[in-house]
Amino acid sequence: MLEQELKLKNNSLRNRLVMGSMHTGLEEGLWNVKRLKAFYEARAKGGVGLIITGGFSPNLVGKLTPISSSFNTFLDVLKHRPVTKAVHEHGGKICLQLLHAGRYAYHPFNQAPSAIKAPINPYKPKEMSLSNIKSTIKSFAKSARLAERAGYDGVEIMGSEGYLINEFMAPRTNKRTDEYGGSNENRMRLAKEIVEAVRREVSDKFIIVFRISVMDLVEDGSTQEEVIEQAKVLEQAGVDIFNTGIGWHEARVPTIASMVPQGAFVEATELLKQHVSVPCVAVNRINTPELANSILNNNSADLISMARPLLADPDFFNKYVENKSDNINVCIACNQGCLDNVFKGKRATCLVNPRAGFELDYSLEPTTNPKNVLVVGGGPAGMAASCYLAEKGHKVTLIERSKGLGGQFNLAMRVPGKEDFNYTLDYFKSELAKLNVDVQLQTSFENSMFEQYDNVVFATGVRPREASFELKDGRTLLAYDEVIRGEVEIGKDVVILGAGGIGFLAEKANKSVDEFKQQWAINVEHTPHEIPHNITMLKRSPGRFGSDLGKTTGWIHRAVAKQQNVKQISGCNYIELNKDGLVIEIDGEKQTIPCDSVITCIGQVSNTDSFNEELENDKYASKIEVIGGAKLASAIDAKRAIFEALQVARKI
Repeated sequence: MLEQELKLKNNSLRNRLVMGSMHTGLEEGLWNVKRLKAFYEARAKGGVGLIITGGFSPNLVGKLTPISSSFNTFLDVLKHRPVTKAVHEHGGKICLQLLHAGRYAYHPFNQAPSAIKAPINPYKPKEMSLSNIKSTIKSFAKSARLAERAGYDGVEIMGSEGYLINEFMAPRTNKRTDEYGGSNENRMRLAKEIVEAVRREVSDKFIIVFRISVMDLVEDGSTQEEVIEQAKVLEQAGVDIFNTGIGWHEARVPTIASMVPQGAFVEATELLKQHVSVPCVAVNRINTPELANSILNNNSADLISMARPLLADPDFFNKYVENKSDNINVCIACNQGCLDNVFKGKRATCLVNPRAGFELDYSLEPTTNPKNVLVVGGGPAGMAASCYLAEKGHKVTLIERSKGLGGQFNLAMRVPGKEDFNYTLDYFKSELAKLNVDVQLQTSFENSMFEQYDNVVFATGVRPREASFELKDGRTLLAYDEVIRGEVEIGKDVVILGAGGIGFLAEKANKSVDEFKQQWAINVEHTPHEIPHNITMLKRSPGRFGSDLGKTTGWIHRAVAKQQNVKQISGCNYIELNKDGLVIEIDGEKQTIPCDSVITCIGQVSNTDSFNEELENDKYASKIEVIGGAKLASAIDAKRAIFEALQVARKI
């Protein structure tokens, strides 16, 4: 089903897979044109039917930041022609997303329907005058006309996520009393007039995609009935495809993070599809061909949008049609390499595919000097290094002292909300087999192996850091790894040491869509799930818990902890654990927290026992490479582990 062609009124798409819009950090500046071209070319070559670019503003005041890109001059046409040409050469089609940031614009010149400051932006917007509105409509039309000259097959008009057009459509942000405010008919007027103006400026075959907010997930957003009315009017105005937007950026409901069940918002697309005759696109947490085909076969949508999954694997579609779905590097919705990077002003990439966004920077050229390489440790870093080295043409042996591969992945995929890590483990296992890596389990490193190999890569990972305070009355501590593996009993009253444990006992694993909706009060009354523990979390450092977590996911863990009444105490020292409980000290005063179990999540230390001495041995030092947690345990995660694996493979 995913492979079926889709006929539009005056155009067609070669299949049902859409690469949804995602800002990559490559949109800005002439210096990134070649990288942007290579990025989209790889996805077109991988078989995707339609690509939608990151957002470009139709005018200067609509830019997300002062350095963000706009599309409104002939220079932009010249800049983008190589991008569209590359996509067309591989049979794909591409639309330019036109995005006016409205009150989300991070500069003091932002404009909005009403002068209401966004809770996530320090700048209060200026209320748009009628002349501002008319000028903005003309800007959208001009940008669309220029986009067609640049070779784009269409534009996506961004009307969701709380940006300008969405702000006009929702009572929450539109308090106007003129013809652009008040009734739903008036509030949708800007969107309607933009679509009409764009349609007048472009050819019949030019595709107009409108990203409509089907669920605002904020107070005083558009109602379901209003959204349906908006869609019907916009279809008549000239929309060819409706892409569905879920939630404003200020909404306090998770929409794309890993703890969101797969396909959680498909029902919203299905409802929209029942009321319009043009194709509708399903979005958010769709990351496998099986799920995509299920949605299409159920007639819940006509197209499937995947943005992050095509960062993870640009060859997603080709692998699917070649019956190699087991070889797809599935997106795990961690947001660590993509959205978290973008929010930091960095280039978007991918935890499971660090070459994403760096196609011209981190290429793996076939080696002209094949070597015999030993990789020690079968965790994320070791598996990735083995695959990258074998891909270059080296002969690779991977040894792992335990009974199975995976390392920290085997823990991660047991943590509620991180079940998708299992996909990455399966992917690496299939790649190791495909690339003929010699995998030897229950095999420990011995010094004699230095003589057998040209290079040795140590990826021996980490182990939990042990607490250093006194234990009395026969009390013991539980390490996070044995708790996650279910090897120990946990009492009713639990203390977790360290901010790293935020949410891992308070969350429920493998939530259904209905359970997720209840938890976050999506169209139903909020019903928190019961947890069998009273949890207190402690950390030595001051400040809030989860402050080091990514911007797109940290707030979710904090919200879950609040939902479950997890008590959090920061800025404390651990004194001793005795029969009465855990004794802590805050500002010089001691207190005892009664508890049945104390779990340590206080970080990790490197496993370097097998090679530490050899680093000082001149005879072998030139052969040795150390990556991942073995190199530096502090703040280790799979993103850094896999990235370092790629870099060491490029080096050898």
